[in-house]
Amino acid sequence: MRSFSLLLLAAALASPFVSSAAQTPAKIPVKVVVVAMFEVGNDTGDMPGEFQHWVEGEHLTKRFALPAAYHDALMNDDGVLGIVTGVGTARAAATVMALGTDPRFDLTHAYWLVAGIGGIDPQVGSLGSAVWSDWIVDGDIAHEIDPREAPKDWKTGYVPLRKSTPYEEPRTDENGIVFHLNTGLVDWAYGLTRNVKLPDTAEIRERRQDFAGENAKRPPFVLRGDNLSAGTFWHGKMLNQWARDWVKYQTNGAGTYAICGMEDTGTMQSLTWLERAGKVDAKRVLILRTASNYDQQRQGLSAAESLAETKITKYGAFLPSLDSAYRVGDVVVRSLLSNWAQDRDRMPGATPEMSPGSAKKPTQP
Repeated sequence: MRSFSLLLLAAALASPFVSSAAQTPAKIPVKVVVVAMFEVGNDTGDMPGEFQHWVEGEHLTKRFALPAAYHDALMNDDGVLGIVTGVGTARAAATVMALGTDPRFDLTHAYWLVAGIGGIDPQVGSLGSAVWSDWIVDGDIAHEIDPREAPKDWKTGYVPLRKSTPYEEPRTDENGIVFHLNTGLVDWAYGLTRNVKLPDTAEIRERRQDFAGENAKRPPFVLRGDNLSAGTFWHGKMLNQWARDWVKYQTNGAGTYAICGMEDTGTMQSLTWLERAGKVDAKRVLILRTASNYDQQRQGLSAAESLAETKITKYGAFLPSLDSAYRVGDVVVRSLLSNWAQDRDRMPGATPEMSPGSAKKPTQP
């Protein structure tokens, strides 16, 4: 009897733990995370920002509160989850980290698609064009003096961190300045979408005639080029040259600047650390930026005059660039979902070892 009583006592003590474990909900498996950076108003039904086409087109109707992030997460029944990070690297990093550590979601097999707008180098592309990037380069972490106080032989007052002169060699690797995406996966995404037809308008056609160069005058197209991420919205021909030089320097000559944004190194920093924590696979990240504006003034305007007319929702290709981001990005999302039985465990375009591969120069059809 004493042994039986002890067994009953042990069972009674264990039962709360068994019950608690049984009641712990299973994590929600996520196949694709779509990352937008801003929304103009509501998530649906009004003038769109970067998120609205995804909410409506992917039927993201399930809302999950994310109080530690900029915006709630929205999800559909197919495993696609969407977030809005807020503008700037700090908000992007915080929002992605909040999602990545949320215990409700299983993100270990998820692909991440950052889809937003940016300013394009007219030497590389045109308004409304879509850019897949291999290299994401930070444009904020540096030393700086006013160029009016810089030595006359300096091209810029911007100096790499822990260096004394612009573009000083040897370059020092600094955590969070350069991120190299999985080239095999970028190859796959570009190959899948390179012939997607992008929207063109009379306004875009007229504006691109104000810029010199073959690529600046082309109808919108999908291309391959690299991304400068900086919290400052910079503008003008002289800063465009700085962007070209900065990306070239920070990638040891492997990258070529094509388009700028304001959040992507923040997103990549969080994803890098989340991978270290075993929460995500940072080799499953794609970054797509579409050209809402040129990153410099057109002929006949000063940089200041051009900046004054460059306002959000007033960009020359604001609405078409949002459309382009969804059109191109959705092709990738549809393919991943359709082939999930294979893509869950082996990335499309990857080698058997899933290695990132080598850097590539900008690619244009």
